[in-house]
Amino acid sequence: MNRKSSAHYQREYRRRLREQGLVKKEVWILPENAQQLSVEEKRLREPMAASLELSNSAGMAAACHRPSWTTERLFQALQQSELASRVALEHLEGNISVLLIVMNEFGGLPLFLSIVGEQMLVEGFLWSANDVKDVAAFNTAILKTHKYFPLSTISLDPVDGQGDCYHMFGALSATSLLENVILEIEVLAANIIQATEAYSEFLTT
Repeated sequence: MNRKSSAHYQREYRRRLREQGLVKKEVWILPENAQQLSVEEKRLREPMAASLELSNSAGMAAACHRPSWTTERLFQALQQSELASRVALEHLEGNISVLLIVMNEFGGLPLFLSIVGEQMLVEGFLWSANDVKDVAAFNTAILKTHKYFPLSTISLDPVDGQGDCYHMFGALSATSLLENVILEIEVLAANIIQATEAYSEFLTT
């Protein structure tokens, strides 16, 4: 698979937001409130009536029981969820069953979801280590700042044919609520775009 740098998806993401009539506003918050801000940002992208409806339905979602997901069951549930209208979903069979989730709202950013035992992992490609000007300085910066990206962590993993590559991922329980799985997917996509902007000074492209 020809992997594109997250900078490509960042550009596409910004273009689509502008086409929707959205504007960027900078805010300053405490780090522990980052997850709440992500939820509010999603709500504020809806027209006023729809935004109020989303807020009122949040309490109802908490009453759902916690299923123990398999990849196939989660694939079917996501296809029937509100997320399905905004992404392209594909179930990839192999040594490990994986869901490919193409985030249309984020310029076609691809995410991969897998379930192994009691853990669910959602991850996306950032860039190759070859695209980093100073790997040591960059790794130090990541250790000091990745906590500002809620629900997500950055890893350095070997990829066939590309050497070491940076990925961003989020992990959660395989028994998580469907609403929390969707939140994890959406927050990870947003964090990848934001990380590309935050770390752009370290990149060669």
